[in-house]
Amino acid sequence: MAHRYYVIAGEASGDLHGSNLMKAMLQEQPDCDFRFWGGDEMSKAGGTRVKHIKELAFMGFVEVLMNLRTILGNLKFCKNDILHYKPDALILIDYPGFNLRIAEWAHEQGIRVIYYISPQVWAWKQNRVHTIKKVVDEMYVILPFEKDFYRQFNFEVTYVGHPLLDAIENYKSQVSETRFFERNSLKECPVIAILPGSRKQEVKKKLPIMLEAVKELKGYQVIVAGAPSLDASFYQPFLQEYSNVSIVHSQTYDLLSNAEAAIVTSGTATLETALFEVPEVVCYIGSPISYLIARQLIKIKFISLVNLIMDREVVKELIQKECNPTSIRGELNRLVIGGTKREQMLADYKTMKEILGGGGASKKIAQSVLKTNV
Repeated sequence: MAHRYYVIAGEASGDLHGSNLMKAMLQEQPDCDFRFWGGDEMSKAGGTRVKHIKELAFMGFVEVLMNLRTILGNLKFCKNDILHYKPDALILIDYPGFNLRIAEWAHEQGIRVIYYISPQVWAWKQNRVHTIKKVVDEMYVILPFEKDFYRQFNFEVTYVGHPLLDAIENYKSQVSETRFFERNSLKECPVIAILPGSRKQEVKKKLPIMLEAVKELKGYQVIVAGAPSLDASFYQPFLQEYSNVSIVHSQTYDLLSNAEAAIVTSGTATLETALFEVPEVVCYIGSPISYLIARQLIKIKFISLVNLIMDREVVKELIQKECNPTSIRGELNRLVIGGTKREQMLADYKTMKEILGGGGASKKIAQSVLKTNV
C-alpha cells in the first residue's frame, strides 16, 4: 500500500523546496501519495492540492491580526482534512505561525511530524524550541549554525545543506541558452533586477521606493521580478510612469542570470541573488507597529541570509527609514561601477558557498523520511 504524506508549505520558497522534496521522494519510492498545501511548483510534482499559497501569505503582526479569522478557519479546516486523509506522516515546510500550531495538534493525535526548514527560533521566540522538542519527530535544518543552536537545547537536528544550492544547479543544468531578452521582447543591454517580494503587502510598500531609486539610472534597463502568486494586473499601477522599467513573471532565475546588480527584499531572495553571484542591496520596510515589536523581540544582528550565514555585513541592509530612494541609489551606484565594493561582495559570495557546503538536501531528506517509514 502506498505511503501517504500530508505536506504544508505557505509561501513561494516553501512551494519550491516542497516540490523538490516531493520529486525526490517519488524518485526513491514512486508510489508515494501526497496531499498538500502549496503552489504551482508542488502541483507540478504531483498529488492533490488542498489550498494554494495565494490564500495563505500574511506578513507582520498587524497583517496577521487583520486576517485572524481567515487563519483560524484555515487551521480548523486543515486539522479536519488531515484526519480524513490519515497520513503516515505530516511534512511541514517553514511557515511557522501556522505549521507549529498544526505540529502541536498532530503530535496529540499520534501523527508523525517532520519539519523541514526550521522556524527562525534563533532570531526570536527562542522559547519555541521547547515546544519543537516535544512535538517534532525529525527536524531538518538548512543553515549551518542551526545545528549548534539546537544542540544548546539538547535537541539533535539534521543539517542537510541549503536546498537553493540544488534548485539553482538544476536550473543551470537545464538552461543552456535562455534567450531571455528575445523571449520577453527586451533590448539586450545591462540589467538591474528588482525583486520586491512575493506578498502583496511587501510589494506595495517597497516597489514604489525601489522604482524611484532607479528613475534617473542611465545605461541600464530595469526589470522587475513578478511573483507567481500575484497577477500581472497588480503590478501595472506601479510601473506606468517608468519608461525604463519592464516586468517578467515567474522568470526570476532567468532574470538573475542576466543581471548586473539587484535591489532585493529581505528573505530567501537575498540568498538566491548571492548564489547567482549578483551584487545586491537588501531592503526591508514593515508596518511601524510590526517593526517596533520586532525590534524588541529579534535577537540577531542582520536580516539578510547572506549576512547571517557569514556573521558579518556582506550586503548592505536598508531598513525602515534607511530604505529610501536616495540610499538605495547610492548603494546601487557603488555596486554597478565596479571597484572594491563589487569585487569584495563577489569574493564573499564564494566564501559563503563554501560555508554552505554541498547540495543534495531534498535527496537526503527523502531517503531519511522513507527509511524511517518502512
